[in-house]
Amino acid sequence: MTRAIMLQGTGSDVGKTVLVAGLCRLAANRGLAVRPFKPQNMSNNAAVADDGGEIGRAQWLQSLAARTPSSVHMNPILLKPQSENGSQIVVQGKVWGQAKGRDYQRLKPQLLEYVLSSFATVSGGADLVIVEGAGSPAEINLRPGDIANMGFATRAGVPVVLVGDIDRGGVIASLVGTHAILDERDRGMISGYIINKFRGDVSLFDDGIAAIGRYTGWPCFGVVPWLKAAGGLPAEDSVVLEKLARGKSAALKVAVPVLPRIANFDDLDPLRAEEDVELVFVKAGDRLPDDAALVVLPGSKSTISDLADFRAAGWDRDLAAHMRRGGRVIGICGGYQMLGRKVHDPLGIEGSAAETEGLDLLDVETVMAPEKVVRNSRAVSAEYGTPLSGYQIHLGVTEGADCDRPSAQIDGLPDGAISTDGRVMGTYLHGLFSSDSYRARLLESFGLAGERKSYAESVDRALDDVADELERHLDRDWLQRLLG
Repeated sequence: MTRAIMLQGTGSDVGKTVLVAGLCRLAANRGLAVRPFKPQNMSNNAAVADDGGEIGRAQWLQSLAARTPSSVHMNPILLKPQSENGSQIVVQGKVWGQAKGRDYQRLKPQLLEYVLSSFATVSGGADLVIVEGAGSPAEINLRPGDIANMGFATRAGVPVVLVGDIDRGGVIASLVGTHAILDERDRGMISGYIINKFRGDVSLFDDGIAAIGRYTGWPCFGVVPWLKAAGGLPAEDSVVLEKLARGKSAALKVAVPVLPRIANFDDLDPLRAEEDVELVFVKAGDRLPDDAALVVLPGSKSTISDLADFRAAGWDRDLAAHMRRGGRVIGICGGYQMLGRKVHDPLGIEGSAAETEGLDLLDVETVMAPEKVVRNSRAVSAEYGTPLSGYQIHLGVTEGADCDRPSAQIDGLPDGAISTDGRVMGTYLHGLFSSDSYRARLLESFGLAGERKSYAESVDRALDDVADELERHLDRDWLQRLLG
């Protein structure tokens, strides 16, 4: 049988995604056929899998770490929040329906069968499957019908390793508390734990390990330090935007308004990695900086709602002032739709039937339509003639006079729009800035010359660095049993 292990956290954002990616790369470097798997993910950062359909960007990254094609079966259930209490449900890559929180709980037993089917598909031909949980198994109020943590582990017979984040504090209590409140069967699935994000002298935590052992009987499989290389990897959850420190001043300042339903914000990572670019994520309550030369409107899971919040934050006035100062704007996907004159949703696809004024920076209008475009794409920039590669995930058809000046040719067809003065551009292509040649030409247009490093190669190096760190700090006997 295919070996499998599942990493569950004592809470959200404890670093499971990076640990799974690092273990996948470590196993791949040892010649194993390794596959990532996450039964249920909640994120508006989605990718298009190599076999078509949507998966979480984290599982796409983990497949890259595993050096294997990505598949919709690696993340069979993807929840994409589109309101305060409701989400779009994507099952095995395709939109399956929508549900609010309480309704979704009733659907879980039905969805578990899809999860187990996908797990069997991913396991086929693999030496090892590394599974990532969601949230925490300590959320025992969600245990009935669970498909993300112990509900999956017990049905699939996959042993669990708990991950605790020591950087946030209370790691001993979180591990011991999890042991205390799990029922006997779930507790029996846990084979040990990993302490993550440790800073300083690891020996100072020896007494902590001893205390956890006394209360739980669980062995420690390693104390992993704060992984600096993880900063070079795309982030999965928008919660990370709350933690991104403003970088030191650089030659070019790029401002990104953080929309409540921001999607695929890792589009900005290649710009953030540039030493001469200062990327500023602007939160509600803060103004778009006056000295930003470029404003990027990112993707959105709910364009009309985010437009209302954009105006409520006063960013429409800031953006108008930015344009008067001679600034430039790029809109991606939902951000592109916002730049037009109007957005129409006659069928209520984003919630209820609505029509709203756009930001009127492009002479285009968007009509939401039920057919969702989901595909990986090759493209060419109309501005610079440089090759582009990325993906499309969007609802809606955008048309208007400025579409006569497309921003790109995607799969041989015109995409996007450019304003008459050339200072405003919109596109449906995610991954735009990942093209090294396009990014170089764009930055040159702001007066930043110089050769640009390969973003894809930097991500690959970061994955190798994470894997090397895990090999140094995780228990050798445990790694040998896991990796063979």
